Amino acid sequence: MGELRGGLIGCGFFAINHLHAWRGVEGASIVALCDRDRNRLAIAGDPFEIASRYSDAEAMLGREKLDFVDIATTVSSHRPLVEMAARHGVAVICQKPFASSMADANAMVAACRDADVPLMVHENFRWQSAIQTLGAILESGEIGAPFWGRVSFRSAYDVFSGQPYLAEGEHFIIEDLGIHILDVARFLFGDVASVTARTRRVNPAIRGEDVATILLDHENKVTSVVDCSYATHLAVEPFPETLVEVDGSEGSLRLDQGYGLVVTSKSGSYRRDLSPPLLPWASRPWHNIQESVQAIQQHWVDCLRSGREPATSGRDNLKTLDLVEAAYRSASTLEKVNVGEP
Repeated sequence: MGELRGGLIGCGFFAINHLHAWRGVEGASIVALCDRDRNRLAIAGDPFEIASRYSDAEAMLGREKLDFVDIATTVSSHRPLVEMAARHGVAVICQKPFASSMADANAMVAACRDADVPLMVHENFRWQSAIQTLGAILESGEIGAPFWGRVSFRSAYDVFSGQPYLAEGEHFIIEDLGIHILDVARFLFGDVASVTARTRRVNPAIRGEDVATILLDHENKVTSVVDCSYATHLAVEPFPETLVEVDGSEGSLRLDQGYGLVVTSKSGSYRRDLSPPLLPWASRPWHNIQESVQAIQQHWVDCLRSGREPATSGRDNLKTLDLVEAAYRSASTLEKVNVGEP
């Protein structure tokens, strides 16, 4: 199989990270761009020397010979674009949040399944090198069987200056950031049976919630806490680090601010530096997110070439979206919600 040909739909704020990452991925490249804004097309196309540019996705899919499309648009456009790609028989990566409703998410998964088209959600937080290392340690059994965990992302970073639309939605932190942290909890501790959530809006200039605390009862009896905040002012700003604590039957691990990992087991304790690599195109403090973009895109290409289902396939992401919906239902009713119930 030769190099895979991809088209990028959406050339906004985060798509530039996608384009840089594609340059570092082996076995694929972006050969066409699509965006309704000509200025964004130029900003993305000129430095990356991509000459094929479209303002209409249907036209791009009809004229270009593509193996996949990378959809990096906002959530309201995901369903029509995913279904369009499926009709053209083109594999799809779709940015998160995958859908604003389970009905749309299920429809996209069904469309790609019926067209025999691979579908992956760009759920990249679990692909950060530090998080992947934690997963490998838990899988090894080094600290025994986990029984409690915490996955935390607390910051006062101004995310609204670069993405002002985030301040306008009825929902914010669980839908935009919490979805990542919930997916990390699923990756580390397994699928979830029930959710109890509490939310707050501290910043009066936004519509949605900017603080969320979520208790997860996992199917394997692990209890975990997912907590997210964009209203937490600290002496040293940790953005965009995800901090993790795990207690196991034979030890523990702690991923602290600054990417310092402490592992304690029956044989003693040791410390490791899990600082992410600074890719040539990356910049601090975004470099942990940026390296995870390249990692998930490489995973996608490897899966396409081998015929494997991606770890964050559309089918798998339905379980993470279920957690988002359950968290919002719990926060609104102040009751525990069983995952998957209407």
